[in-house]
Amino acid sequence: MAAIFLFAALSYAQAPAPVPSATPALREVTDEAGRTIRIPQNPHRIVSLAPGLTETIYALGLQDLLVGDTDYCDFPPDAQRKPKVGGAINPSLEAIADLHPDLVLVTKSLNRLDTVNSLANLGIPSYAIDPQSVAAIISSTQRLAEIMGAPEAGEALAKDLERHLAGIQQRVASFPRRSALFIVWTQPLISVGKQTFIADALQYAGAVSIVDSAENWPKVSLEEVARLQPEFLVFPDTHTETTPLNIEALSDLPGWRILNAVRNHRYAKTSDAVDRPAPRIVSAIEDLARQFHPEAFANQPDTSHDENDRKDRKQNDRDNVTSPNPVPPPAARSQIAARRDRCHPESLRLLRGEGSAFPSPQPHNVLSSLVASRCPYLLEECPCAR
Repeated sequence: MAAIFLFAALSYAQAPAPVPSATPALREVTDEAGRTIRIPQNPHRIVSLAPGLTETIYALGLQDLLVGDTDYCDFPPDAQRKPKVGGAINPSLEAIADLHPDLVLVTKSLNRLDTVNSLANLGIPSYAIDPQSVAAIISSTQRLAEIMGAPEAGEALAKDLERHLAGIQQRVASFPRRSALFIVWTQPLISVGKQTFIADALQYAGAVSIVDSAENWPKVSLEEVARLQPEFLVFPDTHTETTPLNIEALSDLPGWRILNAVRNHRYAKTSDAVDRPAPRIVSAIEDLARQFHPEAFANQPDTSHDENDRKDRKQNDRDNVTSPNPVPPPAARSQIAARRDRCHPESLRLLRGEGSAFPSPQPHNVLSSLVASRCPYLLEECPCAR
């Protein structure tokens, strides 16, 4: 509800951007937040304020239009070489303005009202997306292509993604759906609601989430999970090397060890593409489908990973899901424990969208951004950074 309120207010808060003499003609469009805005006919300088948006721009082949993105825009690798404007939650308005963008792309669920209002006051228009399903991600991709003056690229990419999805569904259709628990956070246990694009992605992969909640990021009791006994536990890879998630250690934790999925080591692990609303989610869906239903892909080579994902996969084989995590000396361990006791309640509050600075509960891939913007403790030693 918070996100709806914030962006509903924007329709009254954002005035049409002033038109400099060298700026091409503007056109009026309605973005996915329901705002009527004026943007250039063909934007030439774009700033992205979300990793998923940056990925989409690259997938469309329009990266030459991208003049800046956030500190957390890390895929494809070339995106890391773009000028940075700070985090998605608290970008530097000065850095954005210095890039002279004629359009800033934002997401309704991640970026802040203050940021979008401030951009409007600077005469910089912003366009928001808000996909809630896999199909909506593809539709958003097409709309973004049209907004950026490349409708043909959007149509071609959309058809390719739809064809890829249809192939996955055809392969898994004859097999019973696997019950799964998608794990955003382990302590406390937080999963995804039934109306999120992640839950929808699980269905495309031949699974169904055991969580039947209207909340996007509900807290789930281990007792209820033990009663439902999901066949698979699903973990996204957050690429946080300093605080890797030791999945195998779950068998030593009370509550977790009674889960059949833990006893049988039935873990499905995939890249962070699964929680970014961008075209790469289709590759994550195939990756999950291969783990849920390996028999459906017995005669097909794995095409679910691009070259960068394959390199990551070689370094972190699925049979060895734990990453090396050197044990700090006793003094450091006590400091980390004390820091964890203090900062974890705050990070949980941010995750559940209870902080006034955040428009809505946030998905797993932006946890580091959230904590970095508010947590006074050393991020890489904090469990909140997972």
